[in-house]
Amino acid sequence: MTVYAATNVDVVVIGAGQAGLSAAYHLRRRGFAPYEGFVVLDADEAPGGAWAHRSPSLRMATVHGFHDLPDFELPPPDPTAPAREVVPGYFAAFEAKHALPVVRPVRVRAVRSLPDGRLVVETDAGDWSARALINATGTWTRPFLPHYPGRFGGRQLHYADYRGPAEFAGKRVVVVGGGASAIHVLSEVAAVAETVWVTRTEPVYRDGPFTPEFGRAAVAMVEERVRQGLPVRSVVSVTGLGPSVAYRRAEELGALHRRPMFDRLTEHGIAWGDQELTVDVIVWATGFRPEVGHLAPLGLRGPGGGIRMDGTRAATDPRIHLVGYGPSASTIGANRAGRAAVNGIVRLLGEPAFART
Repeated sequence: MTVYAATNVDVVVIGAGQAGLSAAYHLRRRGFAPYEGFVVLDADEAPGGAWAHRSPSLRMATVHGFHDLPDFELPPPDPTAPAREVVPGYFAAFEAKHALPVVRPVRVRAVRSLPDGRLVVETDAGDWSARALINATGTWTRPFLPHYPGRFGGRQLHYADYRGPAEFAGKRVVVVGGGASAIHVLSEVAAVAETVWVTRTEPVYRDGPFTPEFGRAAVAMVEERVRQGLPVRSVVSVTGLGPSVAYRRAEELGALHRRPMFDRLTEHGIAWGDQELTVDVIVWATGFRPEVGHLAPLGLRGPGGGIRMDGTRAATDPRIHLVGYGPSASTIGANRAGRAAVNGIVRLLGEPAFART
C-alpha cells in the first residue's frame, strides 16, 4: 500500500479561474485559513485562467459577457483593450486583495481516495491531503476536434490557437461551428479573407435581450443534463446567438451565410457529396470539453457518459464539488457555483479544522 506524505488541509481548490477564485473567496469568508485550511492549485505561471490564453485580437468590447468577481468590481475597461491583459490583471488584483492562497504553477495529475476517507491530490509539486475538493479546471485545456473522413493538406487549427486575422489575409478560410467563438473569428477574418461558415445544425438566433428569466431557463436545461449524468452541454449552446459587437460586425462583412456541414475533408479542401471546395485553412470553433481526467480514479463518471451532479456536488461523492462545470460554465454562473460549493462543504465538514484567525 502506498503511504502518502502530504500537506494536510481541509479543502483543495483546483484551478484559479473565475470559478476557483469565487470558491476561494467564499472559503476565506467562511473561516478557512489560507494555506492551512485551504489552498488553490493553479497550473498556469500567472493569474488569468483561460483568459490569459485568449487571442490578442479579442477586445473587451467583443467579450461574450463578463461578470465581476464577488466583492470586487472590475473598473470600466477601455473597450479596445485586449481581454487577455485586462482580465488577468483583474484576477491578479483580486487574489492580492483577498490574500488568496494560490500556489502556481502546479499541475494536478490525479485525485484519489485514501482509506481514512480523506482525498489525496497528486501533483508535479508534491501531494496535498484534503477532506473535500472543489474542482474548477474549466474547459480551455481540452479543445474538441470532431472527426471527419478524409485528409486535408492545408492548415487546421482550433479556436484555442487562434491569434487574430492577420495571418489569414488573402486566403479562403473555413470556420466550423455555430457559437460565439465562430462569430468572433468570422467578425475579424472576413475583413481580410474570404470566409466560408459551416455548422452541423442551423444556427439559433436570439433577437431579444438576455433577460434574467431567459438566463435561468437556459441554465435549467443544462442543469437537467448533468443531474442525469449526461455529457455536458454549454449554457451558450441553449441560449443561441444573440446581438453582440462581434455578431454585428460579422453581419456587416457579409460573413453570416451559413452552409451545412461538409461530408469529408479532401487534400485541397472540403466536400459535400460530389461538390468540392478548395480552401487554405480550416478553423475549428467547435468548443471544449470539461477538464476532469484527473478525477478518473474516483470513478465519478456514470453510464450516461458524464458526472451525475446534485447542484455543484458530485452525486456519488459529497466530498467533490465541480464549479464552472455544466450550468455554471459562465462568469456569473461560476460566481454562484463557488458560493454554493462552499456552503455544501461547510454542511459536510462543519467547522474548519484549520480556522482563520
